Amino acid sequence: MKLLFEIFLSFFKIGALTFGGGYAMIGVMHKDIVDKKGWMTNDEMLDLLAISESTPGPFAINSATFIGYKRAGFWGSFFATLGVVLPSFITIVLISLFLQAFSENQILHNALKGISAGVGVLILIALFRIGSKVPKTWLNFVIFIIATLIAFFDLFSLVYLLLAGALFGIVYGLIQARRGDKDVS
Repeated sequence: MKLLFEIFLSFFKIGALTFGGGYAMIGVMHKDIVDKKGWMTNDEMLDLLAISESTPGPFAINSATFIGYKRAGFWGSFFATLGVVLPSFITIVLISLFLQAFSENQILHNALKGISAGVGVLILIALFRIGSKVPKTWLNFVIFIIATLIAFFDLFSLVYLLLAGALFGIVYGLIQARRGDKDVS
């Protein structure tokens, strides 16, 4: 029961202290789950990012569910997911109750603009923290540049980009394995 409460509390804090959704949450989650608690390794976190982004649903829910399940099975996933969703749910309910009264409030509008700028910083921090763990190979660099350009210019759906990346990784791994290379990653 203590572990379930710890899981709930960890993800409640992550959900409550992170504005901007899943991408802004990556850095906070990495620091808490990998660095502080040691519930996952850096490599597992990178795999989790790939899996959470390539499955339907929000990153925060997918990753919380996975980590909770890894730590404590079904009930771990239940309480992790509840913990990460509850702060947003409470916030949305409170905002909806007072939205009409604050719709013309310039201070609130300015605060939201400031939060938006901070979200960009959180996403950049996550990029650098997680990106520093990715192996620095020419192939990873080329894939990163191509994927960034495709995403930036919105050339096609990001779902296809993820599927293409998965297919490329499988083919590359098979080629490496066939050549007898020891490091298939």
